[in-house]
Amino acid sequence: MPDNEPSNATKEINIQKISEVPDYDGKHQTIQLNQNQPNFSTGDLSLDNGTWTRFSDLDKLNRVGAANAMLGKDLMPHQERERLYVKPTGWHQKFYNDEPLYNRAHLIAYQFSGENNNLKNLMTGTASMNDPGMNDHEIEIGNYIRKTNHHVRYRVTPYFKGDELVARGVQMEAQSIEDDQISFNLFVYNVQDGIKIDYQNGYSRKE
Repeated sequence: MPDNEPSNATKEINIQKISEVPDYDGKHQTIQLNQNQPNFSTGDLSLDNGTWTRFSDLDKLNRVGAANAMLGKDLMPHQERERLYVKPTGWHQKFYNDEPLYNRAHLIAYQFSGENNNLKNLMTGTASMNDPGMNDHEIEIGNYIRKTNHHVRYRVTPYFKGDELVARGVQMEAQSIEDDQISFNLFVYNVQDGIKIDYQNGYSRKE
């Protein structure tokens, strides 16, 4: 890694499909897909149905699928978030240096939707995939919506390899509707520095 490249730098990968995502290179937890252009159709960007969220049914292994939304200020919750208790697939929590390896990671963040203990919206994600990985971009979207009262088309797609119970990462796509201030297509790897994860079952050990 060049000396001037931050550890959380984003690398561009010229692929279109999530199934083509390469293995984590040990440096870039976040990569850009499709020249950072989200794969939304004109219909996907329509405001005809107002704001909404839509979650995939769990698959035969109880794994989450793509979560879609048209985000707006009216969807944002006003109440305190309740404690999470759902155990997503591959949830084998372990502590390293007194810090938990895993978070119950929301596909559509609570701050956007008020969705909390929704089995279709929670996956086993590493602490660093959650924050700063997904959180940096969620904060950007949330601040934009609160400031402008505009809308953002949003999709988060977990990528499971084969029949593994822990996702290799998530694709995050976002496009603001009234302007182009928000527009990205990213993949955030579900990794934690210094920890080896068995994606088949969620068990882990120090590397």
